[in-house]
Amino acid sequence: MPPCPKCFKTVAHFHSLRDVSISHAWVTVGIFDGVHLGHRALLTRLVEGARANGCSSVVLTLHPHPAVVLGGQEDFAYLSPPEEKAALLTALGVDVVITQLFDRDFASQTAEEFMRLLVQTLGLRHLIIGYDTALGRGREGDARRLTELGQALGYTVETISAVQHGAKIISSSAIREQIRAGAVAEAAAALGRWYTVSGPVVHGDGRGRHIHLPTANILYPQEKLIPPAGIYATWAWVGEKRYAAATNIGINPTFTPQRQNIGIEAHLLDFSGDLYGQEVRLEFVQRLRGEQKFASAEALLAQIQQDIARVRELLT
Repeated sequence: MPPCPKCFKTVAHFHSLRDVSISHAWVTVGIFDGVHLGHRALLTRLVEGARANGCSSVVLTLHPHPAVVLGGQEDFAYLSPPEEKAALLTALGVDVVITQLFDRDFASQTAEEFMRLLVQTLGLRHLIIGYDTALGRGREGDARRLTELGQALGYTVETISAVQHGAKIISSSAIREQIRAGAVAEAAAALGRWYTVSGPVVHGDGRGRHIHLPTANILYPQEKLIPPAGIYATWAWVGEKRYAAATNIGINPTFTPQRQNIGIEAHLLDFSGDLYGQEVRLEFVQRLRGEQKFASAEALLAQIQQDIARVRELLT
């Protein structure tokens, strides 16, 4: 799978429809969690169509997820939190990204009220929706209703069909299940890229340095979906330089079995230098094994050496 070193740059984007004023726009509305291949088919049409018609391409995405606001799911974890999602969308050529606060007041708008708002703030000329999109209170704004409103409000509607991988429709919920199961390679096929986790390197307990296998401890976003405990072959990006890495997710039961919070530690192969405070992006290529408790530090070190050899075999 091709690397994408610039996909996750920090970008500025709007956080409310009320902050935006556009005169002519092609617009799509949705959650777009993960920005997977199904999303990309719609987004490619949006960007290319907007450019051909002299309009801005606008993605209006909602946060928190409706499952949190309307479904009460407090522990919801995202494939792509807002800033990561905005960067992915920008990398695809989208002109304007709006991450709109989704709460019960916003959800209470009728389809007509919502579409009038888009016409007023974005100069909506053409709306592109997915095959299962429904907007407005009670999901009343299906394709038929949105088209009917467009005839009155001056915009047109286009529906993009589902995209399949094999026999299954690509969906964010299916990809989340794959990540939760540690099936990162399978998830990558639907995402069109490796699944990533990014964060600054912070100080750990320093145990890796004492055994001459230093690790970078990644402080990851708490709302990000993290693969299950285990050892993974990953690519680690430091700036625009890429290293193969053996990455551990878990509590390190050999030394800290009482630990409650899950940690992410990456040993970057053939790297020397100080990473503290730097941003590291991990791309998850394959799960090698589950996390294990070893009888001694020596037994753990022997297994780590085998893991590193396996990473070299896979990635170098």
